[in-house]
Amino acid sequence: MNASPSHRPHPAEWTETQSLLPSAERDLPAGRHQFHKEQMMARIHEDLRTPSRTSSRTSSRTSSRTSATSPVAPVKRSNPFLRRTILLPAAALALAGAVAGGLALTDGGTQDDTTALATGPALTTRIGTADAKGAPQLLDRISLAAADTSEPTPHKGQYIYIASKVADTYIKTVGDKSEAVSSELHSRQVWNSLDGSDGWLIEAGETSDKGITLKSNVPFSGAYNALAGLPTDPAALLRKIYQESDAVRDPEVPRDQAAFVAIGDLLFESYPPAEVGAALYKAAAKIPGVVAVDDAVDATGRHGVAIARESDGERTEWIFDKKTLRFLGERIVVVKAKAGDLLKVGTVTHTSAITERAVVDANQQLPGQVS
Repeated sequence: MNASPSHRPHPAEWTETQSLLPSAERDLPAGRHQFHKEQMMARIHEDLRTPSRTSSRTSSRTSSRTSATSPVAPVKRSNPFLRRTILLPAAALALAGAVAGGLALTDGGTQDDTTALATGPALTTRIGTADAKGAPQLLDRISLAAADTSEPTPHKGQYIYIASKVADTYIKTVGDKSEAVSSELHSRQVWNSLDGSDGWLIEAGETSDKGITLKSNVPFSGAYNALAGLPTDPAALLRKIYQESDAVRDPEVPRDQAAFVAIGDLLFESYPPAEVGAALYKAAAKIPGVVAVDDAVDATGRHGVAIARESDGERTEWIFDKKTLRFLGERIVVVKAKAGDLLKVGTVTHTSAITERAVVDANQQLPGQVS
């Protein structure tokens, strides 16, 4: 599952801007995908009494749409520990109880040490052709590739390290003017213990250069140990995902989409055992509406094929190398625009690319370093 780092500095098809736009508040999206998480994390944020600031980004899992005629007021910044909107939905419930159980979020510096990301015109792309009939066959091939891996098995005391490049598109409002802009492509590094109780996050624009420690006595479901305990029978696994996502999803979010997003989150910033990874792909093949896409581009410009699902005018795409079928990253693309919507067809609301995934011996240790 290791990915070779890319040295390309910008996302594919990024339009360079000659001057940076002024700093301004961001209008968060209406939040149909985000509703329960934002409510939960706002309570956590308030209970921890950490310094609040206007949210600096939309979640990669949230529809980034904000109507030009009815903007939504910004809310408190979400906890970076749950950048993904739905890990396995049980994680959201577990973290909701982490306030009472003791959730520690401590910056390596202070919140004021963070530097705002530069912004430019909204990132756009060519929309690949979707093929519903081709999805089962492609997912079967991806599942076989995931099962045939020589990746090392983590051992007690080790950490999962994942490096990625990410960028998001959102609606920025200055005075009475709103427009769609994209943040610059930036790096994200995450370390997590096998039980999910200890970790570290460094992300440009979100943390200081030193990063932020992530500690909780409530493990999250994207942790290696939790993944290793999931069913490897695709049907049983999918039933579990539906059951847990149904318990927390907003009623306006279709349950099939919630399940698809949950699987995608488990694939992105985690290190599933080979048999679990293979089962997740086979489970995804059973979700109605899943399609294959002939061409998609990750955040570092790597072209691949994709497995995708459309919901509310946006298509979530998991991108794979065309030859090896190794997971590269994901993106969310507007495929159907709505009246008055500032995000046009072809706008990439989120893009990401895994650049490295490894097992290390200590928190904050980089692959290849001696502990």
